[in-house]
Amino acid sequence: MSRENLLFAIIGLLLGFIVGFMLANTMNQKMAAPAARTQNLPPDHPTIGDSAPVAPGQMQADVQAALSKAKSEPNNIDAQLKAAELYYQIQRYDQAIEYLLKANQLQPDNYEVVANLGMVNMDARHFEAAERWWKAALVKRPDDVRVLDGLCYTLLQKGDAKAAEDAMNKLAKVDPTNQDLPQFRDKLAELKSGKK
Repeated sequence: MSRENLLFAIIGLLLGFIVGFMLANTMNQKMAAPAARTQNLPPDHPTIGDSAPVAPGQMQADVQAALSKAKSEPNNIDAQLKAAELYYQIQRYDQAIEYLLKANQLQPDNYEVVANLGMVNMDARHFEAAERWWKAALVKRPDDVRVLDGLCYTLLQKGDAKAAEDAMNKLAKVDPTNQDLPQFRDKLAELKSGKK
């Protein structure tokens, strides 16, 4: 091997190590990113990224087992909630709503089911339904910041300035330092100026 070829081989090897290091570093950052997103999740949401990685085949089998259980045990509220959670995680909101509605039929007074129906309907962009579910939840717990926050967002998306302002006032009373209030106020101002 000539001296020139040896030099190219060494440079290639070093370049391979550098690219490999950069790729590994990027992958580590991407794997850490979901943990940073958990700060915006609801308080009852399962933790993300804390458990050991699961093989994709095993994960798929677990998902299929949970969905089969929900279908075969329609009176099992835990099975219905698990199926709804799985569909929500993959952003198949209409299927998640279907299982949450089954859970609501089983336990109409279950506050979390009612509140989650508001959240999932909002994510599905079914603002009218989200509003109805959140209003039902607020009858039971009028000071739930999470529900008031979602209701404000839904009403603003619908363009209902008066109802949004009322909901924002309630939210400001319960949680005056809520980080969404400035954004909501800006959106409300846009709605009001657009109506004139």
